[in-house]
Amino acid sequence: MTDKVHEECAALEDEVEDRVASLLNMLQARKSRLIEAARQTRDARVRSLRDQVARCATHLQGTTALLTFCIEALKETDSSAFLQIGGMLSMRASSAAGSWGAAEGVQEMARLPLLDLTLDDKPVRRAIDQLTFVQLKPPGAPVLIPEECSAENNSVTVAWQPPGGHGVGCGQRAPAIEGYLLELDDGCGGEFREVYCGRETICTVDGLHFNSLYNARVRAFNSAGEGDYSELIGLQTAELAWFSWATGAPGVPQEVSISEDAMSASCEGYEHRIVLSSVGFSRGVHYWELTIDRYHSDTDPAFGIARADVSRDKMLGKDDKGWCMYIDRQRSWFMHAGGHAQRTEGGVQQGSTVGVLLDLDSTHTLRFFVNDQPQGGIAFRDLYGVFYPAVSLNRGVTVTLHTAIDPPRHLLALHDEYVCDIVQS
Repeated sequence: MTDKVHEECAALEDEVEDRVASLLNMLQARKSRLIEAARQTRDARVRSLRDQVARCATHLQGTTALLTFCIEALKETDSSAFLQIGGMLSMRASSAAGSWGAAEGVQEMARLPLLDLTLDDKPVRRAIDQLTFVQLKPPGAPVLIPEECSAENNSVTVAWQPPGGHGVGCGQRAPAIEGYLLELDDGCGGEFREVYCGRETICTVDGLHFNSLYNARVRAFNSAGEGDYSELIGLQTAELAWFSWATGAPGVPQEVSISEDAMSASCEGYEHRIVLSSVGFSRGVHYWELTIDRYHSDTDPAFGIARADVSRDKMLGKDDKGWCMYIDRQRSWFMHAGGHAQRTEGGVQQGSTVGVLLDLDSTHTLRFFVNDQPQGGIAFRDLYGVFYPAVSLNRGVTVTLHTAIDPPRHLLALHDEYVCDIVQS
């Protein structure tokens, strides 16, 4: 322990040397700025004095000319001529005397200090006198509370408690904590990234990938630096995605009605309006179904996926932010960016079920099913990014969303068969 004390004292001395050298560098830099400010003040004062000298010289020339004229007037021998110019000379003399009265300010300024600046170093001197040590070290590692950590759907909650006292010795206080840093990896054992910074000791992180194991760690920090990480804890997100229609978002069209449980949606207008889900996907294989609860008119609802910034006031697939199958009572088409493809016979009616299978792991494809039967082939390929389940509706149609379900086995068999064909080719 004695050796350890000597080592820590040597390290402290090195830190003092470095800190004081840094302060000296700051003083040198400040000195340069102060000297530059003094020289700028000097140059401004010199320019002011030169302007005053120039004004005084001009005024003196005018006064000298007036005196010369007065001397010449006094030589006038004709009394009547002298009386004619006497009044004018008197007025000019009075005016010249008044102007020189204003010049007294110049004389007064000349008696003032040329540079009225004084270096105020009292605050720095007081700060130097108060420069001392504080008993503060970076905090220790926080302690995770496993029973309060959880994963639900595609979010995880991490809870921890502050570290205990730091250091050894009776009476040594625990280091002050200013906040915590929570980090998660990418769900695949990759690099960690910071997801929270604050004073709370519990945090919920949303918008993660489904069916992924996330490792979490946390550390505390104070003005002395960041402490050690806590132990890792692994949290597994749900294998099957549960989600609903997004409600309360600014982008929800006014014509759309969503049920209290946010699972059913309808539209009162004649024009198509798009509804997005509350969850987006960028990884995994996901399947969801929509039952058509009401189908009273010859309309063609569209089912599929969309980007978050898709245009909500048109049919899904009309712009390049949506991928869909739109279908009526007799047939269907696949549509993206306004382009139609793969007309398929067979439609929907009230009570029909539309299934959507999105594979963002192996094939990056989208497929559609009606009443558990494939509706056309592979609808779209090369899907990369974040996609939200979506539907576009107009008057006369109501659909209900069903999530967190496994796709029927024969649908998975069809998909696996397609994946094998891709691998072999």
